[in-house]
Amino acid sequence: MDSFWVLLSINAIKAITCVYDIVTLPIYLVLQQPWKRRQDSRRVKAKPINQKMLVDESKYAPDDIEAKIVKNDDHELTYRTTDPPRDVHVKMLQENIDTLEKVFIYVAKTYTSKRCLGTRQILSEEDEVQPNGRVFKKYNLGDYKWKTFTEAERAAANFGRGLRELGQAPRENIVIFAETRAEWLIAAHGCFKQAMPIVTVYATLGDDGVAHCITETEVTTVITSHDLLPKFKTLLDKCPLVKTIIYIEDQLSKTETTGFKSGVKIVPFNQVVKTGQESKFENVPPRGDDIAIIMYTSGSTGTPKGVLLSHKNCIATMKGFVDMVPIYPDDVLIGFLPLAHVFELVAESVCLMTGVPIGYSTPLTLIDTSSKIRRGCKGDATVLKPTCMTSVPLILDRISKGINDKVNSGSAFRKLLFKFLYQYKVKWVQRGYTTPLIDMLVFKKVAKLMGGKVRIIMSGGAPLSADTHEQIKTCLCLDLIQGYGLTETTSGATVMDYRDMSYGRTGGPLTVCDIRLVNWEEGNYRITNKPYPQGEVLIGGECVSQGYYKLPGKTNEDFFEEDGRRWFKTGDIGEIQADGVLKIIDRKKDLVKLQAGEYVSLGKVESELKTCAIVENICVYGDPTKQFTVALVVPNQKHLEELAEKHGLLNKTFEELCSSPVMEQAVLKEIADHARKCKLQKFEVPSAITLCKDVWSPDMGLVTAAFKLKRKDIQDRYQHDINRMYAS
Repeated sequence: MDSFWVLLSINAIKAITCVYDIVTLPIYLVLQQPWKRRQDSRRVKAKPINQKMLVDESKYAPDDIEAKIVKNDDHELTYRTTDPPRDVHVKMLQENIDTLEKVFIYVAKTYTSKRCLGTRQILSEEDEVQPNGRVFKKYNLGDYKWKTFTEAERAAANFGRGLRELGQAPRENIVIFAETRAEWLIAAHGCFKQAMPIVTVYATLGDDGVAHCITETEVTTVITSHDLLPKFKTLLDKCPLVKTIIYIEDQLSKTETTGFKSGVKIVPFNQVVKTGQESKFENVPPRGDDIAIIMYTSGSTGTPKGVLLSHKNCIATMKGFVDMVPIYPDDVLIGFLPLAHVFELVAESVCLMTGVPIGYSTPLTLIDTSSKIRRGCKGDATVLKPTCMTSVPLILDRISKGINDKVNSGSAFRKLLFKFLYQYKVKWVQRGYTTPLIDMLVFKKVAKLMGGKVRIIMSGGAPLSADTHEQIKTCLCLDLIQGYGLTETTSGATVMDYRDMSYGRTGGPLTVCDIRLVNWEEGNYRITNKPYPQGEVLIGGECVSQGYYKLPGKTNEDFFEEDGRRWFKTGDIGEIQADGVLKIIDRKKDLVKLQAGEYVSLGKVESELKTCAIVENICVYGDPTKQFTVALVVPNQKHLEELAEKHGLLNKTFEELCSSPVMEQAVLKEIADHARKCKLQKFEVPSAITLCKDVWSPDMGLVTAAFKLKRKDIQDRYQHDINRMYAS
C-alpha cells in the first residue's frame, strides 16, 4: 500500500513538472538561449594539421608559437587547437615572464595588498567523546590568516637568502618533503629566486622512496614539516649527504629536535626567513631553460623517476591553462592536493599569476564532517567559501558514493523523488538549459558541502568515469573540467572546454602543444579506425620535459626531437573525436589479450567498477593463457556489513566477512550487476574475486603516493589468491 502512494505522489509531481515545462518553456527559451550553449559545446576545438600554420606575428612573439610543417600519413595524425592565446597568455608574453621567479615579482607589483596565501588558525586540540564512548582528538579552528601578495613575495625572497646563509648554493638541488601549505609555496619560490632546483617528494611516500629521492639528487638540505621531521631519525642513516633539515613549525606543539644524527643542523622555517631579512646575498634569477623542479613520478611501474622540469616548461603549461579556464577577480582556490604533484603546483601557479587567493586545507579538515573537525566547528570549505578547487577522481568518486549513500538511506519516496529530479536536470542540461528552480530547492543544498560557492572543479591525475563526472556536475551545480597530462609534460596536454556538455572526455589540445596519434598495431589501434582515429598519444611542445634525472637510456626511449619540437610518448591510447577532443580509451601497459583473443583494458574496467558502492579499491588481473579475468577487491566496510545482513551473516568481523565464500559470491554479483549498468562487455567482467582484508595504502607499497595501483607488487602479494581464483 505504501509503494502505491509513493508512486502516485511521484507521478503527480511528474505531471506538475510537465505542465510547468509547457508553460515556462518559451520564457526559458528567450532568456537562456540554449542553442548557443549547444553550439559552444559542439564547436571544433582542434583540427588535424598537415600544412604550415600562419601566425599573426604582429600579435604574438615569434618564439611563442612555432609555425612548423607537420606531416600526417596513414601511420600518424597530429592535431592542434583552433583557439588563439587569450589575455593572460598575451600579457605573459608582453611582460617577458619566462620563469616562475618572474611570476612572483610581477604579481607582487600587480596585486600588492590583495590576499594571497591563507592558513586556517588552529586554536586548540581537544578530546571529544563519540556516541560509542571512544575519545578522539579534534581541532577547534579559527579564521583564515592571510599573507598579501607583497608579504608572500617578501617572505620567499627572505627564505631564499636565508638558505644562502645556511650554505646552500645556487643551482644546487634542495628537497621539499612536506604537506601542502603556504610555507611549501613560499619555500619553493624562495629557492627559485636563488636558481635552486627543488626536488619534490610526496609526503605519503614510504621511507625507501624518500631515501631514494634524497640520495639520487645528492641534496644536502631538506625542507620538511613538524609532523614529518621524526622520520629523519632513521632516514638520515640512508642519506649521508644531508647536513641541514629545515622544518615548518606546528601551530600548537613545540617540535622535538633532539635524537637526530650528530652533525646535522635542525633549523625552524621562520628562523631561516628571519636570517634572510638581515642577509646581504642578492637574488640569482634563473634562466628559462634552467631546471626549476625535479619532480618524482608516483612510481606505479617501479622505482619513482625524477622528471626534469624547466622554468620554461612550467610557464608553458600555465599559459595553456589560462587559455582554457575562465578566471574572475573574486575567485578563491582551496588548496589541499599534494603540491608535490605537478597538477596542483601548476594550478596554484596559475592562481598566483591571475591574483586568485589560495586558502590551504587538508582532507582531515576540509568539510564540516571531516575527521578532525570538532562538533560545532566549521570545516575549511565552509569558512573559506572557495569558488575553485582542484581534485582527483579518487576524491570525486568518494563524494559521488557519499551522495548515493545519503540518498539510499532515505525513504522510498525521497529516493524516487531524487532520482526523478536528477534525471530531469540531466535531460534539460543536455538540451542547453539550466534548471534554477530545482537547483535552488534541491541541489544547492548538496553544493553547501563545499561552502556553497564552488563554480568550477578541475580534475586530473587519473581518468574520471563518465558517471561520476555527470553526478558531481549535476548535484554540486558546477562546471567539472577534466584535463589530461603527465608529469613528463608538466601536466599539460589537453583540457576540457568548460562549455562542453559531454562526459568522459579530456578536451582538446592546449594552445602550447600538439597531440599526435600514432598507430599501435599490436592492439589494433590505428588512425584509420572508424568512426574516429585511434592510436598511442604523443605530446609535443614547450611543456614537454627535458627527460629523466640520471636516466639517459629511459629518456631516449620515451622522448624525441622533431623539427625543433620536443615530443613525449605517453603509452596511453586515445581517440580524437569529430570536434577535435581527446578521449583516453586504453593504456598499453594495462591491455591484456585473453586466450580467446579478446583485449581487456584493465584500467578502464577498474575505473568503471570503482564507482560501485561496495568497492573501495580494485585491481583486475588477466592471465593471457585463460579465458576470463579475476579481481582483488578491497570492500567498503559499511556496505559489506549491510550486504552480510541481507545474507543472514550477523555479528561477524570485517576479516571474517572477507574470508566468507558466501560474501565473495554476493559481492561478485553486486559487481556483475554494476558492470552491466556501466555497459562493460561480458569478457571484461571479473569471473572470480578475492576480498582483501587490508586497505591498500602507500605504506604497504601496493599503491603509489598518488594512490595509483602498483600492479606488480599487488600481484606478488596476492599470487596465491590469483592462483586459487583461476583454479576454481
